Amino acid sequence: MNEAATGSDVLTCRSIVRQFREGDSMLEVLSGVDLHIREAERLAIIGSSGSGKTTLLQIMGGLDDPTSGEVLINGKSLANTSEVEKGFLRNQYIGFVYQFHHLLPEFSAHENVALPLLIRRVKKSEAFQQAGELLTRVGLGERLDHKPGELSGGERQRAAVARALITRPKLVLADEPTGNLDAGNGEQILQLMLDLNRELSTSLVIVTHDHAIARRMDRILVLENGRLQDAG
Repeated sequence: MNEAATGSDVLTCRSIVRQFREGDSMLEVLSGVDLHIREAERLAIIGSSGSGKTTLLQIMGGLDDPTSGEVLINGKSLANTSEVEKGFLRNQYIGFVYQFHHLLPEFSAHENVALPLLIRRVKKSEAFQQAGELLTRVGLGERLDHKPGELSGGERQRAAVARALITRPKLVLADEPTGNLDAGNGEQILQLMLDLNRELSTSLVIVTHDHAIARRMDRILVLENGRLQDAG
């Protein structure tokens, strides 16, 4: 799928190919993916299990390198970029939400959410103030000092959403963010992400197998046979 870039693109993928060695042969999961994520848009990427959705998301976030092709974050190419520089770009521009929360178990919800700001060397008092305000916004104002093991599944995922958004990133990449939750908690998390997307003008990309979730986005793309196609 070819798309024209615009001045407001927050992330661009150019001819992304990803191959994995499988015995004596090469398995090509992505076969020349072109993608432009526009400012404040909501995008769903759907596809069958094993189609490469998570691989694409990891490449978009600089967590995996393409075999060939290029990713640009806010106009900055990740090609020939050190891991330190990639980490800086992720911290500045991208938030991640996964199916499993990936909160640090030894830290409280307050500490987990403040951590991205502390990595930015924001003053500790300011980082914790902002984290507390956002946790209150997501309904965890009375659970700040609870560690992940003391929170319910829905509460852990709300904390993970808060952590992804604490830096006010230009882009949130979400990989099956409601896939580990029951219907009620899943709806709450999705609505929370949509509300914050609107309030913060953060672009939102959700990888999902749930077509009901996909239909609530601005665009739906299908990953099939290694290529992205517009779902119409």
